[in-house]
Amino acid sequence: MLDRFRRGLEAALAVVCVGLMASLAILVVTAVVSRKLGSSFTWYDEVASVMLAWITYYGAALAALKRAHLGFPNVVAAAPPALRLPLVLLAEGLVLFFFVMVTKFGLEVAIILEGDTLTSLPWVPIQFTQSVIPIGAALFVLAELLTLPERIGEARRGAPAFDPEHALDSVSEAESAAAQDRVAGREGAPR
Repeated sequence: MLDRFRRGLEAALAVVCVGLMASLAILVVTAVVSRKLGSSFTWYDEVASVMLAWITYYGAALAALKRAHLGFPNVVAAAPPALRLPLVLLAEGLVLFFFVMVTKFGLEVAIILEGDTLTSLPWVPIQFTQSVIPIGAALFVLAELLTLPERIGEARRGAPAFDPEHALDSVSEAESAAAQDRVAGREGAPR
């Protein structure tokens, strides 16, 4: 059940991130065309900045859920067995503490900003635009908690953590060469 929830959250965050990126791309292209036609949007810069922040926060939560953040995946595996679990718990505890604080202070900032609006779009409350801070941080905490059992299991086994950079290292040389031949054959380029 927890795995199904994790997959659902991952899919929802992916949809949000892709939707935001597509919307930002459309906004940028439309703003450039509009500016070239001599009629630029007064609100473009402010809205694009907000959208970029939203992509960053929701994308960070998605990356945490996929365990794709930068890190040192083999440090725990190389540690003596007695230190592995304490190292993972310390690292995860620090990350969780940080994002719980971001959530807490993000909520406090949202309360302080009550009544303020965007400069170029006075009908859009800043509380709405800045809501991404506590929401994104809370999603990051949730993602960390959902992946914590997996990380603890890896620490106990001494297995290196999943490293996206080396995810395909297990592919044999023969499989790799065969794939390159297929690609070269389709593109018509000699090897």
